[in-house]
Amino acid sequence: MPSLTEIASQVRRDIVRMVHGAASGHPGGSLGCADLLTALYFKVMHHTPQPFDMDAKNQDVFILSNGHISPVFYSVLARSGYFDKSELGTFRKINSRLQGHPTTHEGLPGVRIATGSLGQGMSAAIGVALAKKLNNDQSVVYTLHGDGELQEGQNWEAIMFAPNHNVDNLISTIDWNGQQIDGPTYKVNNLGDIRQKFDAFGWHTMEMNGNDMEEVVHMLEEAKSLVGKGKPIAIIMHTIMGKGVDFMENDHNWHGVAPNDEQLAKALAQLPETLGDY
Repeated sequence: MPSLTEIASQVRRDIVRMVHGAASGHPGGSLGCADLLTALYFKVMHHTPQPFDMDAKNQDVFILSNGHISPVFYSVLARSGYFDKSELGTFRKINSRLQGHPTTHEGLPGVRIATGSLGQGMSAAIGVALAKKLNNDQSVVYTLHGDGELQEGQNWEAIMFAPNHNVDNLISTIDWNGQQIDGPTYKVNNLGDIRQKFDAFGWHTMEMNGNDMEEVVHMLEEAKSLVGKGKPIAIIMHTIMGKGVDFMENDHNWHGVAPNDEQLAKALAQLPETLGDY
């Protein structure tokens, strides 16, 4: 069985190949979050890929609020058994179930809510978490958000609501890579200290290096141990945009640009193939 680090390398290969094949997409944030999603789907979350159940009764739920990084989501779903990995080659193609942002009307297993309209995932996740409480379902709801996404005001209404209503079965991760499509976040609309903001709103906050697999697993497991103790949990995750591909790293220009043939070859040369390409 490949290690989580080896799986994450294959996921990164999938990302750059998918975006190249479609000549569009968002590789930067996808590469940065590959370790988190690999850890969630292959180690931490309790979930059943087959048969896929939209209701997720007695299963953990993951909501990708920053839905534009769909390549990493689709790769991890396929690699963990939700659908055949060959379908990754249809990314962003006409009539594909793998659209640029996750949607539900195509019936892609693993996708329970359409996301990508930035700022809305937290609100939706709180609704799912409260429904689980009403149903006496002890499962956990996980979310992922971009740091630039927090510039959307709806987030802060939801962030205020969750502690006030004891939504303590929610673990939200913020990808703090400091980059967004128009440049560094501090230049576009400075977010200040994100962790202090969550603290002030009444969350239990943690911080981790999102590109260190051992630390990611450890912190996610620690976060799980805090579920049910009265507060929602926020993990402030430091990542490198474009992680694993040297010419993409820490460069906001790779937020939403596809590599050309030469760049793809260079990227793949840096990413070991561990599970077999699709």
